[in-house]
Amino acid sequence: MPTVLEGGFELDRRLEADTEPLFWLGLCEMRLMNDRRWPWIILVPQRPGIEELHELTPLDQAMLTFETNLVAQGLKQVTGCTKINVAALGNMVRQLHIHVIARNEGDPGWPGPVWGFGQRDPYGRTEMHEIKEKLKRAL
Repeated sequence: MPTVLEGGFELDRRLEADTEPLFWLGLCEMRLMNDRRWPWIILVPQRPGIEELHELTPLDQAMLTFETNLVAQGLKQVTGCTKINVAALGNMVRQLHIHVIARNEGDPGWPGPVWGFGQRDPYGRTEMHEIKEKLKRAL
């Protein structure tokens, strides 16, 4: 069942199934993609019916940029990665969400995109807890 919040915001079922909630920022819910091949954060602006960046108000656009940068810096600090990929595609899941992905030369699929590469490798319970705590401390 999708998560429905006050104000009519409903999290897309696919995002809910593929990610684990971490915590709330100001505009976005921060979620962890449940695939240990790449530390991969999903930011979901809590605005109903928004599919595109340009549909956000100017203030929400500024807040989304701030939160994306904050998460990218924290993810880089926690993982020591050599590259941060940031993307908003929306071809499979129309609801606006931002991908922030830690990449390293030689990781699975490097230098290609992470989408559609191989099979997902879910986190174990302990590993999931550890990365959540590291991210919380970094942010």
